Amino acid sequence: MMARIMSTQAPDTDPPHFMERVFGLKKHEYVAVAWSFVYFFCILSSYYILRPIRETMAVGGGPNTIPLLFLATFVVMLLATPIFGWVTSSYPRRKFLPWIYLFFICNILIFWAVFSALIDYEQSHLWLGRVFFVWLSVFNLFIVSVFWSFMADVYTREQGRRLFGVIAAGGSIGGLLGAIATSALVVKIGFQNLFPFAAAMLAIGIYCIRRIREWVSAERNQEALASAEFGKPLGGNRLAGVTHMLSSPYFRSIAVSSVIASLLGTALYMFRAELVGQVIIDDDIRTQFFSNINIATSAIALVGQLFIVRHVVGRLGIGLSLVLMPIVSIAGFAALAFNPTLMPFVTDAGFAWLTTDPTLAAVAILIIIRRGLGFGVTKPTSDMLYSVVTPEEKYKTKNFIDTAIYRLGDLVGTWSIRGLTALGMGMSLVFWTMVPFAVIWSFIMLWLGRDYRRRAKLRIGGSDS
Repeated sequence: MMARIMSTQAPDTDPPHFMERVFGLKKHEYVAVAWSFVYFFCILSSYYILRPIRETMAVGGGPNTIPLLFLATFVVMLLATPIFGWVTSSYPRRKFLPWIYLFFICNILIFWAVFSALIDYEQSHLWLGRVFFVWLSVFNLFIVSVFWSFMADVYTREQGRRLFGVIAAGGSIGGLLGAIATSALVVKIGFQNLFPFAAAMLAIGIYCIRRIREWVSAERNQEALASAEFGKPLGGNRLAGVTHMLSSPYFRSIAVSSVIASLLGTALYMFRAELVGQVIIDDDIRTQFFSNINIATSAIALVGQLFIVRHVVGRLGIGLSLVLMPIVSIAGFAALAFNPTLMPFVTDAGFAWLTTDPTLAAVAILIIIRRGLGFGVTKPTSDMLYSVVTPEEKYKTKNFIDTAIYRLGDLVGTWSIRGLTALGMGMSLVFWTMVPFAVIWSFIMLWLGRDYRRRAKLRIGGSDS
């Protein structure tokens, strides 16, 4: 297996140097980590260039359409799951990974052409915006899921604990710069002209895949290229991701935690969309507002990935590291439920660049904190859960949970919030209902940490590599 071959590399005998002390990097890992870093930088910068456009399209259609958009996204995810399963069963990763990104590049360029034509002829792009919302909601989960599946192949469990935070930092820097680019350019050039920049970043990501593959070939013996994990198709049933998830308590727990996380995020998302629709009118200014949220999120995540997650996981273990996000969610939702306008300090604390509306600022700040912690600590840690499963489970089961199940959470969340508000519940009461779900989520995360340790001991005979 690729990960096992990587572990056969002769260990460094020199005393720990600066890069190892600060970032956990060993000398023989520099090349692989550097290309992995750039790879993730490219795909997340591409996504964060486009993400504010998606949010603007959602607001433009009205908050009542958001549940329908997530329903459409979930249906598309279900249709895409067997197609992805067939691709991974039939083709080796060295072939299907680049083709997935090429497919999305073509899609981006098509959206660019059609949006530009509609705007030039002063035609409405309402329905195209809705299609784009669904497409990007599928796009971002697939490209990130495939990336981390690939990383779980390349690195051992021990390396993942040290290196996934640094690699994830590449994505945060990409997201940060992508959001900055959108915020700086969108008003000047129009949102439609951001699409080619996103396509170009994905193209660079394809080149990174090639260089990682070449590095594997150069640094390992020929067993790496012939392994079932990279040089050959995975085989198996195209719906194996579904069956593995349903039959395993481990994967079912990951799936339930994903649904709860998505439910909580969707509650904030829908109220934010409603408030933005009331407070900000211009499409390009809305896009800039969403970009500013992404900038703050990526900055927090970057600090967590580079300097915090490795030490947190090393000291607390997987389970306690994963429970941090539910604890923050409990505190945040309870605070907003108690007083959604608890932002008299917004202007004084330097948050006026977000918005002068205190309620919108309160929701936006909780979104920034949750997403920053999620990308900075929770996501790299949760991806480590897949370092103790089979190659087929890394790709098919992980992809199904990260895409279809995650969007199922969006679907449950949007329709639940819509139902609660239809019953006359205001923002405070809806946020109170989220608190018990966050409590349940925390217990699931603790259980996952224990089962992860059990699986690790069974897989490697009690060692940590």
